[in-house]
Amino acid sequence: MASRAYNIPNLLTYARIIAVPLIVVCFFIEGKLQSSDFARWTGLAIFIVASITDYLDGYLARIWNQTSNIGKMLDPIADKLLIASVLLLMAADGTIAGWSIWAAITILCREILVSGLREYLAALKVSVPVTQIAKWKTTAQMFALAFLLAGPAGDKVLPYTTEAGITLLWIAAILTIYTGYDYFRAGAKHMVD
Repeated sequence: MASRAYNIPNLLTYARIIAVPLIVVCFFIEGKLQSSDFARWTGLAIFIVASITDYLDGYLARIWNQTSNIGKMLDPIADKLLIASVLLLMAADGTIAGWSIWAAITILCREILVSGLREYLAALKVSVPVTQIAKWKTTAQMFALAFLLAGPAGDKVLPYTTEAGITLLWIAAILTIYTGYDYFRAGAKHMVD
């Protein structure tokens, strides 16, 4: 049991969880929220590595036959922690502002609602598998957040980096609504007494 908790796929998931405070610290080096170019590039580098672990942990667990209950539990939690913390960080520093806040709120609300639904259905011994479009949604979120982390620092290298991030954020929000509806439709028949 302990060896499964410390297999490589699970270690990658743990690393993704550890990446969350590291990204946030990049923006708080001097004790206050500061989105310097250095903070943005460092946070982006950590985020990219963490995003890659999201793909690798599940892939390696399947091909090496190292799936575990702790991995199944922590993988979606690690994803949600990473996405939620970067969304909140980008909103706090003003990269996500105005109407785009609604895209971020949509994503956060869906993640919380689907987590609650999954927990409820798990108590009923009902499994809701991850769909292919839900994987695309996560990919769209990761790309959007990568562009937004680069933000103004990225605009200096590649014009319209921030605007591309906002556009991708809206695309991710639309996919988020669709997949959220999909999950609730699948779970609705188990919620009615």
